[in-house]
Amino acid sequence: MNTICGAKCDGCQFRDSCRGCAATGGRPFGGTCVAAEYIKTGGKEQYAEFKRKLLAEVNSLLKANGIPEADALYELPGAFVNLPYPIPSGETVKFLDDTKVYLGCQIAFADMGACYGVVADTGFILVCSYSVNGSEAELVAYQKR
Repeated sequence: MNTICGAKCDGCQFRDSCRGCAATGGRPFGGTCVAAEYIKTGGKEQYAEFKRKLLAEVNSLLKANGIPEADALYELPGAFVNLPYPIPSGETVKFLDDTKVYLGCQIAFADMGACYGVVADTGFILVCSYSVNGSEAELVAYQKR
């Protein structure tokens, strides 16, 4: 599959539902992809600089919340990272768009049975915690950019 950013899509669990970013102009699931948008307008160098600066912002937010730093950010389909969060009314709400591609990572604590997740794009950084199977998600921090 041809990609705009050079991502290796062979092992992706969403490969069968993805139409490919090169073939769709950077909209493999129908929504925008932060990587494709940056690369189409400014090239791969500008995208790499954006990711570097975003990682620094992410790590600053993680540190402020007592969470270990992230090593890197990866392109992730929204459907993969769009967890349901409980709200005071007892309902659960998803904050992300399943059709978009975000940047993010997971910081796992296998011995604790918990993970921290980071999801970001040009407008926000979201940090959450959840069990290793993706359940029991809780919002830790949300920062507009």
